[in-house]
Amino acid sequence: MDGHRELELRHLRCLVTIVDTGSFTDAAIELGVSQAAVSRTLLALERILGVRLLHRTSRTLTPTTAGVQVLARARHLLTDAEELVRQATTGHTRLRIGHTWSSMGRHTTEFQRRWHDRYPDVALHLIRHNTPTAGLAEGLCDLAVLRTAVDTRRYAHALVGHEHRCLALASDDPWTRRRSIRLEEIRERTLVVDRRTGTTTLDLWPEGARPAVEYTHDIDDWLAAIATGRCVGVTPRATAAQYRRDGIAYRPVRDADPVPVRLIWRRHDPHPATHAAVALLADLYREDA
Repeated sequence: MDGHRELELRHLRCLVTIVDTGSFTDAAIELGVSQAAVSRTLLALERILGVRLLHRTSRTLTPTTAGVQVLARARHLLTDAEELVRQATTGHTRLRIGHTWSSMGRHTTEFQRRWHDRYPDVALHLIRHNTPTAGLAEGLCDLAVLRTAVDTRRYAHALVGHEHRCLALASDDPWTRRRSIRLEEIRERTLVVDRRTGTTTLDLWPEGARPAVEYTHDIDDWLAAIATGRCVGVTPRATAAQYRRDGIAYRPVRDADPVPVRLIWRRHDPHPATHAAVALLADLYREDA
């Protein structure tokens, strides 16, 4: 068998430990094995590599020229291996929740506070990613907040609440003097819609009585179009909570169906904290009802 295929991390760990402790005896204690096992492992490594790695006298242990090179490389490989293990296991100590626009809306801060209080050992990361699954399909998050349709064949999901819709408009728009707007009035205006991840479609209006539309692909472009006064946008209340901007005002749309808010996750690979997140967010929406 080719010698390189026999090389194992335990061989490298043994070499590093012998050099760092200064003796076979101390290395054996550090590694929790017998002194004879340390000697056998080092000998096996030297046979695999075909070089002598240590000068051994009755009093000292010093690396050979080849040993110095192997030792440096061994330290890098062991560090890389530890990093690999750390990344593979932090899934249980970190929860990444993706969202496209507005995270959990007005509940975002309270969710973060309660999560930290209840689950201090599971670090929470909120990640904005403007794709239909808010980064879940791309492997960027463990759960995603969605306000659009869910592919139930690919993803498990839980309905956590509903949000009323509101109209986003320029802050100097005459409609800002009103307390609320009706859907049928909006058809007189030009509506800006995020075709990729937005919650608004023309199905809110009857066919033949729909507003003119401009399309964008990002929340920042959407807000910029509205701020000019050229367009208005219909959006869940979460957007109003998350994007308070100069030049933008929000007013309730009083006769539109509310937007369902769901958490989705990979059906066959759920994060251990999934149901804790679902329960906490559902509680927050329930308290707000």
